[in-house]
Amino acid sequence: MKRLGYAFGAALAVAAGGAAADTFPDGPITWVVNWPAGGGQDTTSRLMATRLSDVLGVPIVIENYEGAGGLVGMRALAASEPDGYTIGMLGTSSIIQQYTMDEPVMMDDLTVLSLFGPDPAALSVHADTPFESLEDFVSAAREAPGSVPNGNDPPGGASYIAATILETELGIELNKIPYGGFAPTVTALLGGEVSSATVPIPQVIEHHASGAVRILGVMADQRHFLAPEVPTFAEQGFDVIAGDFRAVVGPAGIPEERAAILSEALVSVLSSDDFVEAANAAGYMIDPFGAEEAQARIVAFDTAVYPVLEGAGLVTNPR
Repeated sequence: MKRLGYAFGAALAVAAGGAAADTFPDGPITWVVNWPAGGGQDTTSRLMATRLSDVLGVPIVIENYEGAGGLVGMRALAASEPDGYTIGMLGTSSIIQQYTMDEPVMMDDLTVLSLFGPDPAALSVHADTPFESLEDFVSAAREAPGSVPNGNDPPGGASYIAATILETELGIELNKIPYGGFAPTVTALLGGEVSSATVPIPQVIEHHASGAVRILGVMADQRHFLAPEVPTFAEQGFDVIAGDFRAVVGPAGIPEERAAILSEALVSVLSSDDFVEAANAAGYMIDPFGAEEAQARIVAFDTAVYPVLEGAGLVTNPR
């Protein structure tokens, strides 16, 4: 097992007059989405890819992968030619999988290019359940351990980790049922296959508005702008923060000048009024950073989440 490391486009200034800098990119760029169509990773990737194509002047081709909680797509991304023509979106699940999956993609197999922003987890329940408040939910889970079905990602995924953090911090036991991403998890919640889910607010906000589900709390330090009426866990007396974030990465070894071009273009897209408006309309919070700050955020998350995984008995690949 390789030790944890982080490669990223070290030079943020493009070398003047460099041949690669002058001609890159001169053809289509493939954008790997390591989750099924319709989920948060897919939606945010498509929002970015359209505008990145305009900035770079080349087509951006989306390729969706499914399987192993996003690991199949990350393996494909990490194994691609490090020429800057294959990039993709990374979420917290990819960092977690370093320690919880066989043959994981390590962070030093990737080049970090930019940070998209956070996507805090929320606890939602089907409208037919008796849970009218977070306190109702916690009380029921404590009184009958394992009695509340909770839809989430496969082990190591963001919503699985959110559910695990809930269990650890609140002293409860859920009946965790894995699905292949946020979209199928929400489908299961709406269909009554599970009574609760720990996916981010954008995935359930329209169903909350329609009354099909109730969002009981947000696992963040502030309320979500899409659901300002929903209190945070902390406001309800439960100190729980969990969720996803997104960063754009490529395979390790992308030449510095190409990584710098991609990073600059990505930050330009993420900072544009047009993109922020579109992303907010779709329910996503934007907090853009370039390669260096994105790498620092990933390191900080890795440091914080490892003890949680270890305490939950999920670590199969120790540091």
